[in-house]
Amino acid sequence: MARDLRTGHNHILGLFTNGELSMYKTATITTATADLDATERAEVDRRLAEHDIEHMGVGRIRTLARSLAAEVAPDKFAARCRTARDGRRVTLRPAADGMCDLTAHVPVEQGVACYAALAKAVNDAAVSPEPVTRGRGQIMSDTLVERITGQTTATDVNVEVQVVVPVQALIDPDSPLPARIPGHGPVPTSLLATATGRKTLRRLITRAGIVIGGDSRQRTFTGLLAELIRARDGDRCSEPYCDAPIRHIDHIQRAADGGKTEFDNGRGLCELHNYLRETPGWNVEKTPDGVRTTTPTGHTYTAPP
Repeated sequence: MARDLRTGHNHILGLFTNGELSMYKTATITTATADLDATERAEVDRRLAEHDIEHMGVGRIRTLARSLAAEVAPDKFAARCRTARDGRRVTLRPAADGMCDLTAHVPVEQGVACYAALAKAVNDAAVSPEPVTRGRGQIMSDTLVERITGQTTATDVNVEVQVVVPVQALIDPDSPLPARIPGHGPVPTSLLATATGRKTLRRLITRAGIVIGGDSRQRTFTGLLAELIRARDGDRCSEPYCDAPIRHIDHIQRAADGGKTEFDNGRGLCELHNYLRETPGWNVEKTPDGVRTTTPTGHTYTAPP
């Protein structure tokens, strides 16, 4: 941001220095012109000076800066858009109270088309003979789930609930303990049971708060064994201080060193920590206090069992 302000954005720099433009608005402009050279950036700056951007909102400033950058350097703008499309993706983030945020990062014309289709579903529901008992957001959300999953209604989605609780709670219908979906936190078991789809209760029995499971003669952790390890580790990397999602199931004692592919010798790791332990100077071993990682500097970090 500092570099770009001093190589072309003289007008914006002046407004920022005088306190007439906030840092957030200034950063919005420099981000929109980050791929331009100094001459092109100066031309965008000159055109911005023709507008009263001091009194504009962030959204208007962002649109204006992007539009001017596209006019000044159309080839770079087109190349930037083509590159951005390679990053399209869908992500899932846990939220509070048994909810989650499903986000789709897609090309703008596709996103607008999807939103328009969901908005149309609201209008269809409004003119249908059945009484409308859901709000606009609820109808759009339910329609999204129904169209993606192919179910008749949103509550028909098939769910497999991994219940990570003591065995006594599984046989007690009045138990207050919630179900836990690995990586997304607790959710009331009774709430899941109200849906009409097929439900599978996979009971992961615990002893002293730790999931216990079976073993395998395979070289890699797959199937139910891998699911048990992921559930035990909460679908988060088991290395201390790391909260990344599990991507690999690692042998605590390497298979090459005689380590078995069994529950007690497996742990969930992110890609970084799994690859890192294979580099020279790193050592991982199981101790009574947990899994201890020793770094090339001699520092040790222990993940509790």
